[in-house]
Amino acid sequence: MTTATTSRSDRRISPVFLGILAVTAVTGWATWTGFAEQPGVAVFLFVTAAWIVSLCLHEYAHARTALHSGDISVGAKGYLTLNPMKYTHALLSIVLPVLFVIMGGIGLPGGAVFIERGRIRGRWRHSLISAAGPLTNVLFAVVCTAPFWLDALDGVPSDFRYALAFLALLQVTAAILNFLPVPGLDGYGVIEPWLSDKVKRQVEPFAPFGLLLVFALLWAPPINGTFSINGAFFDMIHAILRGLGVSEWESSNGYSLYRPW
Repeated sequence: MTTATTSRSDRRISPVFLGILAVTAVTGWATWTGFAEQPGVAVFLFVTAAWIVSLCLHEYAHARTALHSGDISVGAKGYLTLNPMKYTHALLSIVLPVLFVIMGGIGLPGGAVFIERGRIRGRWRHSLISAAGPLTNVLFAVVCTAPFWLDALDGVPSDFRYALAFLALLQVTAAILNFLPVPGLDGYGVIEPWLSDKVKRQVEPFAPFGLLLVFALLWAPPINGTFSINGAFFDMIHAILRGLGVSEWESSNGYSLYRPW
């Protein structure tokens, strides 16, 4: 087994991640009980901490799948400890995604773990490694929306319900954006192994700008004063959330609470 070549310390959960989990739990409790005098502060800390937890799990899924596919180097790099400080680009992986949430309520992905693709054989394995991250966001969205589609909201405080709705919105946007077949995003990583070498060479120079392109399109002004890519994108996101039992009103209230200022 490939995991036999990684030491126990390489796979031990980081105290940093455990600390983030603790913040999520405490602020989630404060949001639920109304303990904080300013509910927006508790919601902000709860959603931000939970969002960072999901980012860590996203990158862990990439690394763990790579490990079982043949890249045993991920253990020595610290990727299996869930420590966000071990990522290749902490700024892209944690700071920018949090800023995107604050600025526009969008769960934009970030680049993080470096996989040594030369150690991996088989196109399906390469595709699965890329898909593992956004699939984690899908699972996270299912968990966040479970009380809604299970009709189990009786007794759930409104602030906590709104916070869950907004967190679910972030996970759905992260999954959709990650699966876009844009160079530099996971969606392109899924299809890249199946492309010809010629196409790969032509696309490679644009990979560093893929995330910036997505960001620019989402914040672009309306075309002819009517059609907006941002508006169309969020219409799709809210349609998905409605299918999961979450109304636009609930997620919007969550975003309003998240930004108490």
